[in-house]
Amino acid sequence: MPADTRPTLDGKVVIVYGAGTIGATVAGAFAAAGAQVHIAGRTQATLDAVAQGIRADGGDVHTATVDALDPAAVQEHADRVATDAGHIDICFNLIGHGDVQGAPMIDMTVEDFLRPVDSIVRSTFLTSQATARHMVHQDTGGVILFFGGEGEPTRGYPVGGTLVSFFAQETMRRQLASELGPHGVRVVTIITAGIPQSAGGAAEIAEANMLGRAATHGDVTDVAVFAASDNARMMTAATLNISGGFVID
Repeated sequence: MPADTRPTLDGKVVIVYGAGTIGATVAGAFAAAGAQVHIAGRTQATLDAVAQGIRADGGDVHTATVDALDPAAVQEHADRVATDAGHIDICFNLIGHGDVQGAPMIDMTVEDFLRPVDSIVRSTFLTSQATARHMVHQDTGGVILFFGGEGEPTRGYPVGGTLVSFFAQETMRRQLASELGPHGVRVVTIITAGIPQSAGGAAEIAEANMLGRAATHGDVTDVAVFAASDNARMMTAATLNISGGFVID
Protein backbone atom coordinates (compact mmCIF):
# COMPACT_ATOMS: atom_id res chain seq x y z
CA MET A 1 0.00 0.00 0.00
CA PRO A 2 1.26 3.55 -0.70
CA ALA A 3 2.53 5.55 2.25
CA ASP A 4 0.07 7.92 3.88
CA THR A 5 1.12 11.38 2.70
CA ARG A 6 -1.63 13.36 4.39
CA PRO A 7 -0.12 16.34 6.26
CA THR A 8 0.30 15.87 9.98
CA LEU A 9 1.28 18.22 12.75
CA ASP A 10 2.00 15.55 15.35
CA GLY A 11 4.28 16.92 18.06
CA LYS A 12 4.09 20.50 16.79
CA VAL A 13 3.36 23.46 19.05
CA VAL A 14 1.23 26.16 17.44
CA ILE A 15 0.21 29.65 18.46
CA VAL A 16 -2.91 31.00 16.75
CA TYR A 17 -3.50 34.67 17.41
CA GLY A 18 -7.20 35.51 17.22
CA ALA A 19 -10.22 33.42 18.21
CA GLY A 20 -12.72 34.78 15.73
CA THR A 21 -14.41 32.59 13.14
CA ILE A 22 -11.35 31.86 11.00
CA GLY A 23 -9.00 31.68 13.98
CA ALA A 24 -11.27 29.20 15.75
CA THR A 25 -11.62 27.01 12.66
CA VAL A 26 -7.88 26.97 11.95
CA ALA A 27 -7.05 26.25 15.59
CA GLY A 28 -9.43 23.28 15.51
CA ALA A 29 -7.88 21.96 12.30
CA PHE A 30 -4.36 22.26 13.72
CA ALA A 31 -5.43 20.36 16.84
CA ALA A 32 -7.14 17.68 14.73
CA ALA A 33 -3.87 17.28 12.79
CA GLY A 34 -2.07 16.47 16.05
CA ALA A 35 -0.67 19.81 17.19
CA GLN A 36 -0.69 21.29 20.66
CA VAL A 37 -2.53 24.55 20.04
CA HIS A 38 -2.23 27.78 22.00
CA ILE A 39 -4.95 30.33 21.21
CA ALA A 40 -4.22 33.95 22.11
CA GLY A 41 -6.86 36.66 22.04
CA ARG A 42 -8.34 39.57 23.90
CA THR A 43 -11.55 38.03 25.24
CA GLN A 44 -11.30 35.08 27.60
CA ALA A 45 -14.93 34.05 27.16
CA THR A 46 -14.43 33.71 23.40
CA LEU A 47 -11.20 31.77 23.92
CA ASP A 48 -12.93 29.43 26.36
CA ALA A 49 -15.75 28.70 23.92
CA VAL A 50 -13.29 27.85 21.14
CA ALA A 51 -11.20 25.70 23.47
CA GLN A 52 -14.24 23.82 24.72
CA GLY A 53 -15.12 22.79 21.17
CA ILE A 54 -11.57 21.66 20.43
CA ARG A 55 -11.33 19.67 23.65
CA ALA A 56 -14.66 18.01 22.89
CA ASP A 57 -13.02 16.65 19.75
CA GLY A 58 -10.03 15.39 21.71
CA GLY A 59 -7.68 18.26 20.87
CA ASP A 60 -4.86 19.63 23.03
CA VAL A 61 -5.54 23.35 23.44
CA HIS A 62 -4.49 26.15 25.77
CA THR A 63 -5.71 29.74 25.98
CA ALA A 64 -4.29 33.09 27.03
CA THR A 65 -5.54 36.66 26.90
CA VAL A 66 -3.04 38.60 24.81
CA ASP A 67 -3.27 41.92 22.99
CA ALA A 68 -1.46 41.23 19.70
CA LEU A 69 -0.70 44.95 19.36
CA ASP A 70 1.20 45.07 22.68
CA PRO A 71 4.91 44.20 22.24
CA ALA A 72 5.50 43.19 25.86
CA ALA A 73 2.35 41.06 26.06
CA VAL A 74 3.10 39.22 22.82
CA GLN A 75 6.70 38.49 23.78
CA GLU A 76 5.82 37.43 27.31
CA HIS A 77 3.21 34.98 26.01
CA ALA A 78 5.55 33.49 23.40
CA ASP A 79 8.27 33.08 26.03
CA ARG A 80 5.82 31.32 28.34
CA VAL A 81 4.65 28.93 25.62
CA ALA A 82 8.23 28.11 24.66
CA THR A 83 9.15 27.48 28.30
CA ASP A 84 6.10 25.33 29.06
CA ALA A 85 5.98 23.37 25.78
CA GLY A 86 9.71 23.32 25.06
CA HIS A 87 9.43 24.86 21.59
CA ILE A 88 7.24 26.85 19.18
CA ASP A 89 6.83 25.42 15.70
CA ILE A 90 4.05 27.39 14.02
CA CYS A 91 2.68 30.92 14.30
CA PHE A 92 -0.49 32.12 12.55
CA ASN A 93 -1.88 35.63 13.08
CA LEU A 94 -5.64 35.75 12.46
CA ILE A 95 -6.74 38.65 14.65
CA GLY A 96 -9.50 40.99 13.53
CA HIS A 97 -8.35 44.32 12.14
CA GLY A 98 -11.32 46.66 12.54
CA ASP A 99 -10.93 47.84 8.96
CA VAL A 100 -13.44 50.17 7.35
CA GLN A 101 -14.42 49.20 3.82
CA GLY A 102 -16.92 50.59 1.35
CA ALA A 103 -16.01 54.25 1.91
CA PRO A 104 -13.92 56.12 -0.68
CA MET A 105 -10.52 57.24 0.59
CA ILE A 106 -11.39 60.87 -0.04
CA ASP A 107 -14.26 60.52 2.43
CA MET A 108 -12.37 58.54 5.10
CA THR A 109 -10.89 59.85 8.29
CA VAL A 110 -7.17 59.26 8.68
CA GLU A 111 -7.95 57.10 11.71
CA ASP A 112 -10.20 54.77 9.68
CA PHE A 113 -7.62 54.51 6.91
CA LEU A 114 -4.71 53.79 9.24
CA ARG A 115 -6.53 51.36 11.57
CA PRO A 116 -5.88 48.23 9.44
CA VAL A 117 -2.43 49.50 8.50
CA ASP A 118 -1.45 49.65 12.16
CA SER A 119 -3.30 46.47 13.12
CA ILE A 120 -2.10 44.23 10.29
CA VAL A 121 1.47 45.47 10.01
CA ARG A 122 2.06 45.94 13.72
CA SER A 123 0.53 42.67 14.90
CA THR A 124 2.14 40.65 12.11
CA PHE A 125 5.53 42.10 12.97
CA LEU A 126 5.13 41.54 16.72
CA THR A 127 3.80 37.99 16.56
CA SER A 128 6.38 36.95 13.95
CA GLN A 129 9.21 38.54 15.89
CA ALA A 130 8.24 37.02 19.25
CA THR A 131 7.87 33.48 17.92
CA ALA A 132 10.84 33.62 15.53
CA ARG A 133 13.12 34.54 18.40
CA HIS A 134 12.50 31.01 19.66
CA MET A 135 12.35 29.25 16.29
CA VAL A 136 15.85 30.39 15.26
CA HIS A 137 17.34 28.48 18.17
CA GLN A 138 15.56 25.21 17.36
CA ASP A 139 17.10 22.49 15.23
CA THR A 140 13.68 22.02 13.63
CA GLY A 141 13.16 25.66 12.63
CA GLY A 142 9.54 26.71 12.34
CA VAL A 143 6.76 28.12 10.19
CA ILE A 144 5.21 31.59 10.23
CA LEU A 145 1.93 31.90 8.35
CA PHE A 146 0.41 35.18 7.19
CA PHE A 147 -3.18 35.70 6.09
CA GLY A 148 -3.77 38.23 3.32
CA GLY A 149 -5.79 39.29 0.33
CA GLU A 150 -5.46 39.02 -3.42
CA GLY A 151 -5.32 41.55 -6.20
CA GLU A 152 -5.48 45.25 -6.81
CA PRO A 153 -8.26 47.52 -5.56
CA THR A 154 -11.46 46.77 -7.43
CA ARG A 155 -13.59 49.33 -9.24
CA GLY A 156 -16.81 49.96 -7.38
CA TYR A 157 -15.79 48.71 -3.92
CA PRO A 158 -13.17 50.73 -2.04
CA VAL A 159 -11.30 48.90 0.70
CA GLY A 160 -9.59 51.76 2.51
CA GLY A 161 -6.26 50.86 4.04
CA THR A 162 -6.74 47.10 3.94
CA LEU A 163 -4.91 46.27 0.71
CA VAL A 164 -2.23 48.82 1.56
CA SER A 165 -1.67 46.77 4.69
CA PHE A 166 -1.62 43.44 2.87
CA PHE A 167 0.99 44.67 0.39
CA ALA A 168 3.12 45.93 3.27
CA GLN A 169 2.72 42.53 4.93
CA GLU A 170 3.90 40.79 1.75
CA THR A 171 7.08 42.86 1.75
CA MET A 172 7.55 41.82 5.37
CA ARG A 173 7.08 38.17 4.37
CA ARG A 174 9.85 38.34 1.79
CA GLN A 175 12.22 40.11 4.18
CA LEU A 176 11.53 37.71 7.04
CA ALA A 177 11.89 34.68 4.77
CA SER A 178 15.30 35.95 3.68
CA GLU A 179 16.48 36.60 7.21
CA LEU A 180 15.03 33.47 8.80
CA GLY A 181 15.69 30.95 6.02
CA PRO A 182 19.22 30.12 7.20
CA HIS A 183 17.68 29.12 10.54
CA GLY A 184 15.18 26.77 8.90
CA VAL A 185 12.20 29.07 9.49
CA ARG A 186 9.70 29.30 6.63
CA VAL A 187 7.34 32.23 5.98
CA VAL A 188 4.24 31.71 3.82
CA THR A 189 1.14 33.79 3.09
CA ILE A 190 -2.29 32.34 2.41
CA ILE A 191 -4.25 34.77 0.26
CA THR A 192 -7.95 34.80 -0.51
CA ALA A 193 -10.44 37.12 -2.17
CA GLY A 194 -12.29 37.23 1.13
CA ILE A 195 -14.16 34.65 3.18
CA PRO A 196 -17.87 35.51 2.85
CA GLN A 197 -20.03 35.87 5.90
CA SER A 198 -23.30 35.75 3.94
CA ALA A 199 -24.83 34.20 0.84
CA GLY A 200 -24.77 37.60 -0.83
CA GLY A 201 -21.08 38.01 -0.11
CA ALA A 202 -20.35 34.53 -1.44
CA ALA A 203 -22.19 35.34 -4.66
CA GLU A 204 -20.21 38.55 -5.16
CA ILE A 205 -16.87 36.79 -4.68
CA ALA A 206 -17.92 33.89 -6.91
CA GLU A 207 -18.87 36.28 -9.68
CA ALA A 208 -15.44 37.93 -9.50
CA ASN A 209 -13.23 34.85 -9.83
CA MET A 210 -12.40 32.25 -12.43
CA LEU A 211 -13.76 29.23 -10.55
CA GLY A 212 -17.11 30.83 -9.83
CA ARG A 213 -17.14 30.02 -6.14
CA ALA A 214 -15.91 31.56 -2.89
CA ALA A 215 -13.32 30.05 -0.57
CA THR A 216 -14.66 28.56 2.64
CA HIS A 217 -13.17 28.23 6.09
CA GLY A 218 -12.47 24.61 5.21
CA ASP A 219 -10.44 25.70 2.20
CA VAL A 220 -8.34 27.92 4.46
CA THR A 221 -7.76 25.21 7.04
CA ASP A 222 -6.80 22.57 4.47
CA VAL A 223 -4.17 24.86 2.99
CA ALA A 224 -2.99 26.08 6.40
CA VAL A 225 -2.39 22.53 7.68
CA PHE A 226 -0.48 21.69 4.50
CA ALA A 227 1.63 24.87 4.65
CA ALA A 228 2.45 24.30 8.32
CA SER A 229 3.38 20.65 7.82
CA ASP A 230 6.62 19.07 6.66
CA ASN A 231 4.89 18.30 3.35
CA ALA A 232 5.60 21.96 2.51
CA ARG A 233 9.13 21.93 3.90
CA MET A 234 10.63 23.51 0.75
CA MET A 235 8.05 26.32 0.57
CA THR A 236 9.01 29.76 1.83
CA ALA A 237 8.88 33.40 0.69
CA ALA A 238 5.75 32.22 -1.14
CA THR A 239 2.02 32.79 -1.34
CA LEU A 240 -0.62 30.10 -1.48
CA ASN A 241 -3.41 31.63 -3.54
CA ILE A 242 -6.89 30.32 -2.82
CA SER A 243 -8.73 33.29 -4.33
CA GLY A 244 -10.19 31.13 -7.11
CA GLY A 245 -8.36 33.21 -9.70
CA PHE A 246 -9.67 36.60 -8.59
CA VAL A 247 -10.51 38.82 -11.56
CA ILE A 248 -9.87 42.57 -11.39
CA ASP A 249 -12.76 44.61 -12.81
